[in-house]
Amino acid sequence: MKNYENLMVEIGDDFVAEVTLNRPGSLNTFDIPLARELHQVLEELDLEPRTRVIIIKGAGKAFCAGIDISHFSGKSAKEYREWIQYMGNPLVAISRMNKPVIAQVHGVAAANGAGLVAAADLAIAGEKARLGLTAINVGLNCIGPIVPVARSIGRKKALELLYYGDLISATEAMNMGLINRVVPDAELEQETRKWAATLAQKSPLALQISKKAYYTAEDMDYQRAFEYMNEVFARLCSSEDAVEGIGAFLEKRTPTWKEK
Repeated sequence: MKNYENLMVEIGDDFVAEVTLNRPGSLNTFDIPLARELHQVLEELDLEPRTRVIIIKGAGKAFCAGIDISHFSGKSAKEYREWIQYMGNPLVAISRMNKPVIAQVHGVAAANGAGLVAAADLAIAGEKARLGLTAINVGLNCIGPIVPVARSIGRKKALELLYYGDLISATEAMNMGLINRVVPDAELEQETRKWAATLAQKSPLALQISKKAYYTAEDMDYQRAFEYMNEVFARLCSSEDAVEGIGAFLEKRTPTWKEK
């Protein structure tokens, strides 16, 4: 992997890659360079054979406090459109990837940071973490991040977060469905890695096919979604990994995935 100015990237022997947002002095807020690099590294890791699961986390005191607004003023409507598109590109990229992405949340995940948590396939947070769509408090609004947030928690709660801009606790976020698990802050690093490594031992082919199928079927009507999923499952059943997985289960041994 190349060196990045705003990210740290490590790939372990357990097929887990860690991507650390590395602007701790700015609470890992998004600017265009960070957004570009994050989008790029997600696409690269999706093609990296040594990686099956990706963790996104933040350096320093926070996961991500949103978008850096220090250079907000003085843009044209066209420039604002391009600027905000850069901020949203990594969130959209996660849904288009084959490999699962886990957000590891500590400190604050606000605005675009909360959107990144919602856009991740899974999320785990330290018990002291706080999350929220806070842009309304500076006269803006999180009308990009609200898209993955609403798909995670539903309209009523999503609009409450959007309208009021409050930061909520990790436990409340879990109860809403915005994150999956809450653990003691001291155990967050270890528990996230353990969770990701366990996932990385599953059939990579089955995981990747199921992720792509889920996001594709999400916008289909009910009957069409079933028809599509049945077709995907039939193709998965014909894979070598399906044969290997079932054989290993019956023979009480660890499967050797061929990823085909």
